[in-house]
Amino acid sequence: MPKHRPITKILIPNRGEIAVRIIRAAHDLGLAAAVVYSEPDRESLAVRLADEAYPIGPAPSSESYLRAEAIVELASEIGADAVHPGYGFLSERASFARLCRDAGLTFIGPPPEAIAAMGSKTESRRLMMEANVPVVPGGAEPLADLDAAVAEAERIGYPVMLKAAAGGGGKGMRHVETADDLAAAFRAARSEAAASFGDDAVYLERFLVDPRHVEIQVLADQHGRVVSLGERECSLQRRHQKVVEEAPSPVVDAELRRRMGEAAVAAAEAVGYTNAGTVEFLLDGNGTGGTQNFFFLEMNTRLQVEHPVTELVTGLDLVTWQIRIAQGEELPESMAAIEPHGHAVEVRLYAEDAYRNFAPSPGTIRYLRLPEGPGVRNDSGVDTGSVVSVHYDPMLAKLICWGEDREQALDRLRRALGELRVEGIQTTVPLFRALLDDDDFRAGRLDIGMLDRKLAAGELDPPAGDTVAPSLADDLPLVAAALEHHAEARRRAAGAGAVAARLRTRWRMAGRREATGREAR
Repeated sequence: MPKHRPITKILIPNRGEIAVRIIRAAHDLGLAAAVVYSEPDRESLAVRLADEAYPIGPAPSSESYLRAEAIVELASEIGADAVHPGYGFLSERASFARLCRDAGLTFIGPPPEAIAAMGSKTESRRLMMEANVPVVPGGAEPLADLDAAVAEAERIGYPVMLKAAAGGGGKGMRHVETADDLAAAFRAARSEAAASFGDDAVYLERFLVDPRHVEIQVLADQHGRVVSLGERECSLQRRHQKVVEEAPSPVVDAELRRRMGEAAVAAAEAVGYTNAGTVEFLLDGNGTGGTQNFFFLEMNTRLQVEHPVTELVTGLDLVTWQIRIAQGEELPESMAAIEPHGHAVEVRLYAEDAYRNFAPSPGTIRYLRLPEGPGVRNDSGVDTGSVVSVHYDPMLAKLICWGEDREQALDRLRRALGELRVEGIQTTVPLFRALLDDDDFRAGRLDIGMLDRKLAAGELDPPAGDTVAPSLADDLPLVAAALEHHAEARRRAAGAGAVAARLRTRWRMAGRREATGREAR
């Protein structure tokens, strides 16, 4: 076992709601939290909540949040013991985890070797086959050329799916129904893979008709214990991007949960995994019961956006457990026996117009009122006055509701969406309201193509007048109070900064002049 230095300060090279989430977990453990910020994020909620904040560069992420060497250098200079990458940006880059380790920093995540093994879709498929984890029929090697693709497609049978070997998120992915379509799809998939991941390698899998996307949350300590914390249903997707998640799945019973959990643990053990991770599976068909077929899709070697639904049904704080594992703490034996209690559902609140092909809606949030009450949780990275930039992912927040059963959780979500107010930008709230009136969604009849099909068919069109943000007319007193509160908070912060001693750290940004670190807030 490696020796572990106590963690006293965590640097978070991320932004938005996940940076806020990690700051709060650090504070719950009595640890200091530092963040970096790009120029547009100077006044962000994460910067205001952190103990320390440091400029890292201009808006483009390649010049700010992706500057791995500068971030590691900064962590060392400010006395941070650990780095928590969150998700996105540097979180699944084995090279960044290795940089942290080489600098003597604790990387709050898996070892770089595990990230590298699971980062390659073809390598991870090969490892899963060796570990007897079921995989979708197909190849385990990148396709050398079109002739190899033709031969592989004939071997496994049409329809097939072309996938990028180096990435996910729907990039470099093409569904091919017949041999006549393969050549064009092969060229398009390789081109998109190269543009998205810098690697044009693709491979082939059998296309499963109307599968569900069900994933298993795992935790693994550094003493050899790996536990499964149950499943999340993630089938509601738009173009392979998750939109709504819930736990547990409406179709997974105790026997299937056991089988999938055992497969997920085997997958993690096969690569020497530690910390939090998610093993994603495709579930073949909509029937229930432990005899259903499931197939390994990929492993996300990081915290997932949808982790709150697992937290609400297990009672665990996954982010604090990430930190505790990184410090060498053992997982208790009792954790392996945890069963889901109640039901939780999460919607991702995006600054997009779902009824104009999900067009981005950047701008300033003039007013934000988040819902409250029993069973309602908000994970938000914005507040009144926040600027939604065109430079980053448009997710603003996550709204998560818990109930004793699925029906109560959905009813609470309906109530919470009715309380939510976001002024100044468009959001995806009207789509969620329409979903809650959809018979298939309410009944749990889900598959990964359902949302795209219903949107194309106009089955989720909102009621008249619900495509725009709610009017401010009824909320003007609340708006005035919120703006005054916001202004007063800024005045207090400025006054405190003028009186209190300022923490200043000088560090050199590669290729730039020396910059002064965060003023105390």
